[in-house]
Amino acid sequence: MHLVLISGLSGSGKSIALNVLEDAGYYCVDNLPSALLPTLIEQLRSEGRSEVAVAIDVRGGAGIENLPQMVEQLRSGGIDTRFLFLDAKDDTLLKRYSETRRRHPLARDNLTLSEAIREERDRLEAIANVGHHIDTSDLKAGTLREWVRQFIATPPGAGLTLLFQSFGFKHGIPLDADLVFDVRCLPNPHYDPELRPLTGRDAPVVAFLEAQEEVGRMRDDIFHFVSTWLPNYVRDSRSYLTVAVGCTGGQHRSVYLVEWLARQFDDGGKPASGDLRVLLRHRELALAPTAQP
Repeated sequence: MHLVLISGLSGSGKSIALNVLEDAGYYCVDNLPSALLPTLIEQLRSEGRSEVAVAIDVRGGAGIENLPQMVEQLRSGGIDTRFLFLDAKDDTLLKRYSETRRRHPLARDNLTLSEAIREERDRLEAIANVGHHIDTSDLKAGTLREWVRQFIATPPGAGLTLLFQSFGFKHGIPLDADLVFDVRCLPNPHYDPELRPLTGRDAPVVAFLEAQEEVGRMRDDIFHFVSTWLPNYVRDSRSYLTVAVGCTGGQHRSVYLVEWLARQFDDGGKPASGDLRVLLRHRELALAPTAQP
């Protein structure tokens, strides 16, 4: 059986993720009390279900803090278990609840919406780093769907997935980042009118940055740091390691650097080893408006 567990903050996109899994052929269960997970899995396993997705969050009541131990028990029992945690910044969640006018599951007469969100975040702290963490703040629904598809496309037992993500500091540091590198000190193509509308994937921007000595030193230092410490993260039995590189706007320098870094750890589009899979994401480019025909 392949099991995907989904959890996270209310309003962070769990329903979208569950719908992606249902469309992919998974048998999906929403809002399951965590204490019932072992019983459910045994029942579905006896029925011959091979792909199952279960959403567990604070709506299911007490006991969610025991989920990490349950995940280990399921894995030791031979079930390929992956955990996806969806998160978002408080102001994003406040905006979403304001727009939908839905009631927060922890809302009570003596709690404001902000206080309910903080209480939920505290309750989920014990499980926030169990598996793959996605910050959905400001993400389009289509982008989140694609990122969830990438997550479930990881082959069982694939080892560590190394994710490189570019971002802009002016839009905030990604909540899902494990390692963050600040490259705002590097020469900025933004100040060249011809380069400003381009991105770090375009040849003129690449040529500009590769002509700067400090850019080469920075990229080599980041590569050396990640490659040196990567074996330690592998030994820590991690499934995902997210390396975030940020410049001011997330369009030029950070994009170029994560593209370069991903290529170094990826051999011609294939994982550098059987224990490493490389993914690449550009947060701000994914948020950019699509041109209308």
